[in-house]
Amino acid sequence: MSLKRKPLPAKNQFSAFVELTKPRITFLILVSTALGYYLGNQNEIDITLFALTMIGTFLLSGGAGTINHFVEKDLDKLMDRTQARPIPAGIISSKNALIFGLCLSIIGLIILITFVNQLTAALGLITVLLYIFVYTPLKKITWLNTTIGAVPGAMPALGGWAASANELNPNAWILFSILFLWQHPHFYAIALMCKEDYKKAGFQMLPVIENESNRTNRQILWHAFLLIPVSLFFVVTGILGEIYFWGASALGFGYLISGIPLFKNTTVDNAKLLLKTSVIYLPALLIVIFIDLNS
Repeated sequence: MSLKRKPLPAKNQFSAFVELTKPRITFLILVSTALGYYLGNQNEIDITLFALTMIGTFLLSGGAGTINHFVEKDLDKLMDRTQARPIPAGIISSKNALIFGLCLSIIGLIILITFVNQLTAALGLITVLLYIFVYTPLKKITWLNTTIGAVPGAMPALGGWAASANELNPNAWILFSILFLWQHPHFYAIALMCKEDYKKAGFQMLPVIENESNRTNRQILWHAFLLIPVSLFFVVTGILGEIYFWGASALGFGYLISGIPLFKNTTVDNAKLLLKTSVIYLPALLIVIFIDLNS
């Protein structure tokens, strides 16, 4: 009797390769890139340039996500939520995953440097290097990995800005700061939900290294609180107006309020509420910006 795994149908193989690109994270990265692009040049949008920016960013993000799957393949085997991922499940070999990730990343970089500009390509490359070679290994070393990882996590917004403006002005760094702060409650919510799995893999997430999550909850509320005034700096600089002020304020307070139940009772359900709110925040902020600029 042969124990050799039978080849999967092409449809399943395709789905597995898509999963390697981390579609949910890539979606949020594309939203932040679009935010940066739109704010970086409020004149008539160059649809072709915008499309090439998004395609290059999509490929670069998908490639980085795939390489991350390759790097963490042995750790993924230890966690219940990741055991069924394509590499640990044996659907895609480590070699093929690495080749796929490198190809996506290289093609994405070529698109950005050839059809967009060098600044955007450089920011994209730095983002990938920080994600793979700094943030990923730090998950096993220090709970500050969340804060350090928020740097490459916020950089796609700079890439979008650079694509449309070919420079980074103070407003670009305001957007970077918004994304930097937004990530903390988002990823702490995930860490609270996956605490036991992270413990198995030896990830030094803040909820893992403390017993009652008090510091985690303080970090969540502190960053959500700071997000409100920082997001309103766009009004101070004059790039956005009254509609944005009220919209961003409402979204910011909604995000903050969604984290309060965790202080009363640190449960998976309360962490899910925060996570859902965080996922809504970015696309909603993009809509508010669009409405403000077109009012």
